[in-house]
Amino acid sequence: MDMAIATQKDSLSTPIEQDNPLIWPLLSLLQAEHKCWKIHYLLTALQNEYLAAPLDSDPEKDLFKRNFLIMNALYQLQKMLLPAQWLQVKAMDIVLLGSIPSDMALEFNNDAPLRDYYLDWGNYDTSGNVIKEMLESFWCKYHDYIGSDEESYGREHALKIFELSASATKRDIRKRWCKLALRWHPDRHDGDATKFREMCSAWRTLRQLD
Repeated sequence: MDMAIATQKDSLSTPIEQDNPLIWPLLSLLQAEHKCWKIHYLLTALQNEYLAAPLDSDPEKDLFKRNFLIMNALYQLQKMLLPAQWLQVKAMDIVLLGSIPSDMALEFNNDAPLRDYYLDWGNYDTSGNVIKEMLESFWCKYHDYIGSDEESYGREHALKIFELSASATKRDIRKRWCKLALRWHPDRHDGDATKFREMCSAWRTLRQLD
C-alpha cells in the first residue's frame, strides 16, 4: 500500500505554475465539518467569507471560473495531504478521510483525466497575467481574512523563516511553503495560527519578489 501511495503521489507531479490561495480556506472547511461536500456548497461557504468574488461579467463563465479554482485547489490539496490522508474529490462528493481507503488506487486512476484537466491552468480560459493578477487579489483577501501581521519581510528574513538558503530556487521555495503551511495550518492537529500567519507573510514576500 505504501509503495502504491508513493507512486500515486509521484504521478501528481504535474507542474503547477500558480499557488492557489483557496487551498487553505478549503482545508479549514473540510476539517471543520467532516461530511461530504458538494462543490456549490463549498462555493457558498467561500462567498460567505468574502473569499470568492465574481471573476467574469458573463454569469456562466463566472461560475465556471469559480468552480475551476475550487477544483484546482482541491486537487493541489489532495497531493499535499498524501500519504497521511485521502481527499476524495468529486464535484458532488468531496470529503476528507482520516485514513487511506483500500480502493484509493482504483479511484485515483479513475480520476486522473479530471485531475489533469483542473491542474492545467491553461483550461481556465484566460492569459497567464490575468490569472496571476486574479490570484494575487485572492491572496490579499485571504491575508486580511486570517489577520496576518502588517509587518512585511525582506527576502532574506522570509527565507530564514522557511529555513532556506539564499540560493533556494522557486521550486524549493514553493515546495517548502506547501510543507510548512500544511504543518502549521490552524485546523490541523498540532497546528498553530500564529506560525501559519507568519508562513503566509513570508510566502507573500517571496511570491512578490520572484
